Amino acid sequence: MTQTYQLFIDGQYCDPAGGEWFDTINPYTGETWAQIPRGGADDVDRAVKAAKRALENGPWATMSASARGKLMRRLGDLVAANAEWLAETEVRDNGKLLAEMAGQVRYHPEWWYYFGGLADKIEGSVIPVDKPDLLTYTTQEPVGVVAALTAWNSPLLFIAWKCAPAIAAGCTVVIKPSEYTSASTLEFMELTKQAGFPDGVFNVVTGFGAETGARLVEHPDVAKITFTGSDTTGRAVYQSAAKGLKRVSLELGGKSPNIVFDDADLDAAAAGVVSGIFAATGQTCIAGSRLLVQNSIRDRLVDKLVAMGRTAVIGNPMLPDVNIGPVTTPPQYKKIMDYIDVARAEGARCVLGGQRACGPDLDRGLFVEPTIFVDVTNDMRIAQEEVFGPVLSVIGFDDEADAVRIGNDVIYGLAAGVWTRDIGRAVRMTKALKAGMVWVNTYRAVSYMVPFGGIKSSGLGRESGLQAIDEFLETKSVWISTSDTPPANPFIQR
Repeated sequence: MTQTYQLFIDGQYCDPAGGEWFDTINPYTGETWAQIPRGGADDVDRAVKAAKRALENGPWATMSASARGKLMRRLGDLVAANAEWLAETEVRDNGKLLAEMAGQVRYHPEWWYYFGGLADKIEGSVIPVDKPDLLTYTTQEPVGVVAALTAWNSPLLFIAWKCAPAIAAGCTVVIKPSEYTSASTLEFMELTKQAGFPDGVFNVVTGFGAETGARLVEHPDVAKITFTGSDTTGRAVYQSAAKGLKRVSLELGGKSPNIVFDDADLDAAAAGVVSGIFAATGQTCIAGSRLLVQNSIRDRLVDKLVAMGRTAVIGNPMLPDVNIGPVTTPPQYKKIMDYIDVARAEGARCVLGGQRACGPDLDRGLFVEPTIFVDVTNDMRIAQEEVFGPVLSVIGFDDEADAVRIGNDVIYGLAAGVWTRDIGRAVRMTKALKAGMVWVNTYRAVSYMVPFGGIKSSGLGRESGLQAIDEFLETKSVWISTSDTPPANPFIQR
């Protein structure tokens, strides 16, 4: 049975102004399972006005920081209580494994607990200014209405990353989820109502980028944009936001190196490489899509990876024994297959996969075999451009300096992995690699306590950790004269 969703604006579910909906497809079955409202400029305007009204005039505007924190912790409890239902909704929408989505949603409340605890610890400072008879201090105030644009691979996780620090800072939000995976975001809004958030604090406008996303970014009453997606779209968001001098955070793509030295535990490294590229069907910005392996162990490690890849179970993402689910969207499936063709044309040799995955349980979905290319050089497109799928490029290196040179030779700088038993080398590598995050002898670990984000074309700003809340605050300096007499000369600067 097809479910019909509504927008969420000013605390209420409502139909889109244009009266149109569009299909959302289950990537595993290829069938329509829900109707998503097609929002437009009028809906964006209504949502932003509601958010601004809540920010400036409603109960949210006068609520204490401690009270905000209590609401956030209550929301975390509600997510925890409804984790399985929310995870199943995400799997129907994006096709990722239930095991992965359930783990993400069960972990999701930690962001509300963590930032809820920070809400009443946002402090200014008294400055011992060098001018007599003046009291000077700073305060931290919410930046304003926040536009949160989330990607299709982990919608609820991105809501936590973006909205928890924004709400803790006292902002209000308008969320625009991907048109491919909007259902779980709309379901989540019911929990914000149950938690007791005032109307207008959370709003969701679904639809297409040109009709809703662009209008939201351009809206004059939006003060801050936080976006997760491709670097191409991120640049367009950045350019549009610059016209209004808006604050921007961008979490964009990656072409992350997973670097294995010849002293590494090869079994652990092989598991880490598989996790880095085949987990989530490779549809993750931190995918370790470039395996840099020391030439002396290259063949041994590739053999292990091929053997592990052949054991991967491809199929229904709802089943606990399945390792790889479908690609989420038809355009992404085509992109992955096109890159596989490009890799072959450039001279890379495919030693695993490289085809559409077929079988009696796979015919209706968008399945790609886990794929490994060897004989890759770092100047090939397959080594330089983000595929966002289960496609690994293997590149050999000779020594530490060679690994650093190749690892940094991309436009991206999101993440990197290093596998070595040499602690000195580990420290040197973490310093030399140009990336926002470096894992040593592990991969793809995240926490609400640790900043997440990249450099270069991988984005701006950080999500999670103490730094994240600063992205949603403005500093105000206050000067108070304690003198009973006016200045001697009012025509000069004090």
